[in-house]
Amino acid sequence: MTHTTISDLLLPFVTIIMPIRNEALYIEQRLTAVLQQDYPHDRMEVLIADGMSTDMTRARIAQVSRAHPDVALTVLNNPGQIVPTGFNTALQHARGSVIIRVDGHCEIASDYVHRCVSVLNETGADNVGGLQRAKGTSWKSRAIALANRSPFGVGGARFHYATRSGWVDTVYLGAYRREVFDRIGGFDEELVRNQDDEFNFRLTQAGGKIWLDPSIRSVYYSRATLRSLWRQYFQYGFYKVRVIQKRGAVPAWRHLVPALFVLGLVGSLVSGLVTRRSRLAGIVGGPYLAANLVASVHTARHDWPALPIIPLVFLILHLSYGLGFLYGIWYWCSKNIQPLSSHAVL
Repeated sequence: MTHTTISDLLLPFVTIIMPIRNEALYIEQRLTAVLQQDYPHDRMEVLIADGMSTDMTRARIAQVSRAHPDVALTVLNNPGQIVPTGFNTALQHARGSVIIRVDGHCEIASDYVHRCVSVLNETGADNVGGLQRAKGTSWKSRAIALANRSPFGVGGARFHYATRSGWVDTVYLGAYRREVFDRIGGFDEELVRNQDDEFNFRLTQAGGKIWLDPSIRSVYYSRATLRSLWRQYFQYGFYKVRVIQKRGAVPAWRHLVPALFVLGLVGSLVSGLVTRRSRLAGIVGGPYLAANLVASVHTARHDWPALPIIPLVFLILHLSYGLGFLYGIWYWCSKNIQPLSSHAVL
């Protein structure tokens, strides 16, 4: 329990929004981390947007809430069952002048809220965030986490591995000034994935600024299987096309690299088969394999037992995103939907 001082009363009221669904196995640990913040508890509230969970999620939430009666916690129904509908529902009930998003797959540090508020004040940014410190609890998920912390695995998204603060195009999770949503709307409810990327892109297009600070710490628990990882990144690629289509621009050229890799790989293989020249077949795959192996050894120095599977994880990250992006080009363009269509405002 925290004790309020006169200086605490000058701190902004903070709303923490958690869109979740079927998180019974982990919600106690993740929610407890939220409720044990060193920020004054009477200056914050927690809104959980539950996507109609069918497991014991709500019962576990009730248990944790009873153990922390000094923090205002409300559970809201999210019939849409996806992050943007849950976030927007909670936003309509939020009382805070600072809105902080927290996911069910992450665990925030005890000073997370304090750091977010401090960095917002220090930088004048519209949105601030920290690193996505990926962590695995099994052999496979540890390898997936290591790949997610590698520039070779995730490209130029600095929130995976940055060591210095600075202005960026997007961050993990995010702590926003409330007036940002009043100005540009809420999360786009059409986007099952990439809704935060689309929102941040919309924010920067509107002149907003985003700041990354590694002192804002949280742990992200990676997918546990290669199949779920493939599905996750395929969807990232698929919905990234819709983000580009909606915003009428490419947020960063790094998003195009996996699709170009897939096209180059397929093109070289087909050329090699048609011409029966093995050198053509390996013109993309050969250098990629070499780079993959070098990156895998470098990445595995943190966890050598994970080395045998890391090359496959890297390949899944690149192929699934690239194929999802290419499928998204066909799918979304065939819909003939105009850029800047609005599904975003509340």
